[in-house]
Amino acid sequence: MIKEVCVENFSEALRAQSLGASRIELCENLHVGGTTPSYGTIVLCKKYLKIPLFVMIRPRGGNFVYNDLELEIMKNDIEICKKLGVDGVVFGILDKNNRVNTAHVRELCELAEGMSITFHKAIDHCTSPIEALRHIKMIGMIDRVLSSGGKESALEGKEILNKMIHFSQQAPLIVVAGKVTNENIDQIKDQIPSKEYHGRKIVGSIE
Repeated sequence: MIKEVCVENFSEALRAQSLGASRIELCENLHVGGTTPSYGTIVLCKKYLKIPLFVMIRPRGGNFVYNDLELEIMKNDIEICKKLGVDGVVFGILDKNNRVNTAHVRELCELAEGMSITFHKAIDHCTSPIEALRHIKMIGMIDRVLSSGGKESALEGKEILNKMIHFSQQAPLIVVAGKVTNENIDQIKDQIPSKEYHGRKIVGSIE
């Protein structure tokens, strides 16, 4: 079972690693759902972490509908991550109708070739997560989808999450998120069987 820890600075990344994290998702500004971390933070995390490092590619908080300049920012950040040898990137783009923007997502996927790709919780803002997952499968370059089933917590969204897991058939892999902690991970795993789980406290307190 993979335990991915969401952190927003270098110290938290080291702490999570010491507590047994399988992988780090590195962000900043988690109060708005996470944005792209600084260049310096990525460099140090890549230097000192011994576990895989995934980096959030998100130019701002708010919705997931981006204009051309914001898309350009995301492309530049992906190129930086590739040059730094980052293991994976995490992003998601929707259109104005809250459907997966397949054209823009495909552009970023092609640019991120060689790194692992996660489509993040933008999918939880889609009207139909299964339809969104179908579009993601059609793109064909995305390894993982991070979701809480459209709810605040994984347990609340377990019906949708299990439908997503059944539909995806591990391509892409559904990473279960939403208030997953070291205290409830066993319960969540029993009710939502997956190979990977994501949370800020999934290996305990990192603050």
